Amino acid sequence: MRSARMCAPVSLMPITDDVPLAVALGANQPSAVGWPRDTLKAVRPLLEADLTAWAGLSPRCRWSALLETAPVGPVEQPRYLNAVVLVDGLPVEPTETAALQLLDRLHQLERMFGRDRVLEQRWGPRTLDLDLLFWGELRMEHPRLVLPHPRLHLRAFVMEPLLQAMNAAHPPCW
Repeated sequence: MRSARMCAPVSLMPITDDVPLAVALGANQPSAVGWPRDTLKAVRPLLEADLTAWAGLSPRCRWSALLETAPVGPVEQPRYLNAVVLVDGLPVEPTETAALQLLDRLHQLERMFGRDRVLEQRWGPRTLDLDLLFWGELRMEHPRLVLPHPRLHLRAFVMEPLLQAMNAAHPPCW
């Protein structure tokens, strides 16, 4: 089990493949590239390339299928498309600093597809949602990020694709 170090610099020391990182993807509003399916298809290679650039090498990504799910939120909104990518083999030690750097990169991708977190309603419709679910055994409670994701186990729209990615049960054809 790895322990989180507060404000430690990102280490590029080799880490074993037993430290998975999971990111949930979701969309239910059109973006500049098209409908939610188009958005998720477009962000997938960008996310993989960004992880490669950030980590300094190409990690192994296991993707779920795209799942259509009912929205959870305070307003009436269209159904979502959700997926999860499980990333193995990152040569970056899971620390609070590294997790916040990764969160910034995820938010930058969201902005590329038209998401404005300042203006949106919490749990409302969105063009793209990228959530860091967990990173190995890293535990953190920061104003910007809590790991593991505090509602991960309560959301079928996250758990089902996560299990698919973990089992590599459904090779993604999207």
